[in-house]
Amino acid sequence: MNILNTFGSLDLNKRRNLLLLFSTGLLFWTSLTSLLPTLPLYIEDLGGTTTQVGLVMGSFAIGLLGSRTWLGYLADSHSRKLVVRLGMLVVAIAPVGYFLIQSVWPLVAVRTLHGVGLAAFTTGYSALVVDLSPIKQRGELIGYMSLVAPIGMAIGPAMGAFLQASGGYQPFFLTTAGIGFMGYLLAAQIEENPRHLGVSQDSTVCKSPPRNFWQLLKSRSLLVPALILLLIGLVFGTLVAFLPLFLRETNLGLSAGLFYTTVALASFTVRIVSGQASDRYGRGLFITLSLVCYITSMSLLNYAQSPRELLLAAIFEGMGAGMLIPMMIALISDRSSPSERGRVYSVCLGGFDVGLAIAGPILGLLGQIIGYRSMFALAGSLAGMAMVLFLSQSNKSFKHSLRFALGQEKDLYAQ
Repeated sequence: MNILNTFGSLDLNKRRNLLLLFSTGLLFWTSLTSLLPTLPLYIEDLGGTTTQVGLVMGSFAIGLLGSRTWLGYLADSHSRKLVVRLGMLVVAIAPVGYFLIQSVWPLVAVRTLHGVGLAAFTTGYSALVVDLSPIKQRGELIGYMSLVAPIGMAIGPAMGAFLQASGGYQPFFLTTAGIGFMGYLLAAQIEENPRHLGVSQDSTVCKSPPRNFWQLLKSRSLLVPALILLLIGLVFGTLVAFLPLFLRETNLGLSAGLFYTTVALASFTVRIVSGQASDRYGRGLFITLSLVCYITSMSLLNYAQSPRELLLAAIFEGMGAGMLIPMMIALISDRSSPSERGRVYSVCLGGFDVGLAIAGPILGLLGQIIGYRSMFALAGSLAGMAMVLFLSQSNKSFKHSLRFALGQEKDLYAQ
């Protein structure tokens, strides 16, 4: 198998650290995604309206937005491992807060803190993976290491729905917190190179000084990925906040847990092949395909009248997510130097955070007027806008952008 051959080709220290990092990531995403089918229902059971559900779920991204920049700086200047451990600590604490604070408005603060945990973990995790990956295998290893998200999503939502249905909210929240604490202890075993020694010997080294936040944001090579992630953040935020409520309202015979498990299985399958293929055929083609999948998924949710159609929407959602985030991480890694990589992630993934932040409250208000199906139709149009932007603006000119997006040309921004 390619995955065994790839990891077998690495030196012992890199292989050990990647396996520890993978295990930590698996625990992180299992804990985090277990809340997807359960937390919106918990908020509603506490007396929350559709708007309040959207506000609490969307406040997750307030923590992301408020912390990405300084966490990226901390990862670059001090320690990727420290940032990873901070993320795991928050994930261990937040579920206890949900259980202890049983009223809607204080949950905004807990959900905001949870967002800081996601910002910390994903920033440190992505930077460590790239640091430990040889350049020629970067896309492949990013693809393999990103499997923690779909595997965690396959386990987490099903586990969360089962625990809540069988024992109520208390065992669910305590189990979720325990998983986070296990990940925190495991992350302590990871070793990384001191920041002043640089990163992997296989990485390119840029002689120019690292750019600050505004210089990164003004760079077209990074601004366009950030805008695309903003639009997809809106799509994903709509799905996370309102899918469980949509399924409860329509009573189509499919649980949110099964939907998210299907998403995870589709995401897992596509990540195995897309990472390695992107090293050969370029990142652009797979980003385009991912956006097509998002458009298709939202369209299917808009018209779904049966469990079969819902599962098909879940498959396309999983395929889109399985390609987009790993490919975007690989793309912005190609376009940045090791010394600024944490800040680059904070800028570009910050676009996704903004989408998450505003999707819940804004579309929550719209949802009371236009209904859940129309919200998914709107989300599909946002994914369509992202595809048009990528096809036309992803490289140095329209011609180069189109050819890059269709896999016919290399990335002219890559360092």
